[in-house]
Amino acid sequence: MLRSRFFRPLTCRNAPITRQLHHGVQIPIELASLVASPQLPTTGSLLVLHGLFGSKRNWTSLHKAFHQALPHHSIHTLDLRNHGMSPHATPMTYTSMAEDVIHYIDSHGISDVALLGHSMGGKVAMTTALLLAAKGRNELLSHLLVSDVAPIRGALSSDFIKYINAMHEINVLPHGAVRTRSDVDTRLHLYETDLAIRQFLLTNLSVPKPLESQSKPHFKLPVEILKNAIPDLGSFPWDFSDPQRPQWKGKTLVFRGLRSNYITTDNQQAFSQFFPRVTVDTLDTGHWVHAEKPNEFKDLVVNFIRG
Repeated sequence: MLRSRFFRPLTCRNAPITRQLHHGVQIPIELASLVASPQLPTTGSLLVLHGLFGSKRNWTSLHKAFHQALPHHSIHTLDLRNHGMSPHATPMTYTSMAEDVIHYIDSHGISDVALLGHSMGGKVAMTTALLLAAKGRNELLSHLLVSDVAPIRGALSSDFIKYINAMHEINVLPHGAVRTRSDVDTRLHLYETDLAIRQFLLTNLSVPKPLESQSKPHFKLPVEILKNAIPDLGSFPWDFSDPQRPQWKGKTLVFRGLRSNYITTDNQQAFSQFFPRVTVDTLDTGHWVHAEKPNEFKDLVVNFIRG
């Protein structure tokens, strides 16, 4: 999700680009990932989950930093369904995305997992931990790290629909209407004046090579799937006041952006209802905590996992 207003060789494993599942069928998909093998005998793994409209590409620098700082850990930075190089699939709910992550953990044979997620990825991480607790599989996770999102139900900002509509309108432009990234940025400016947000959205743009005359710049995200998923992405599988809610009782660290409104005094109480061993660290940032304070963020993650 967007800001608060609304060594050893690295390997990249890409899943098929378009695999559409029937709506409502809970079938895990194979997620694309960027993987760094441990430099020393392994003691665990770190899995990183991006936010809405993001991808593993946005985490490349921190992926490398984690690899250097955690030599006993394998580092896996994933593309969630309908993002990056992972398949396009429905439904796009937190439960389905969490099942994808569990399937990834199982299929790669990794354990002692520290699971880190930002924004939408943070809700996926929390859902994964709670599903594993409900399944009696707590041993898979060692640490849970959540960046600037609370386990609550609510509505997303209307900005997200605006961005999805903008990408759709650009995708359906006639051939030749836009030819370059700059052309697309000019069109995006009609919907969003903030350059940082436009640059973030443009990480999803595919620009054909000059000789590919039959192609045109287009956003790779499945905009219709995302548009239909917006209500689910504002929600959460459980209500923190429900006495039947699951709990994950492992070590949990939450990063809160001081200048973000995603975690507030009112909703912060929800964490302890799901995660009794939670600690909250507040950084002087907006919603993009890891991007605004990358070194401090990295150190806090590493120290928490080592502790």
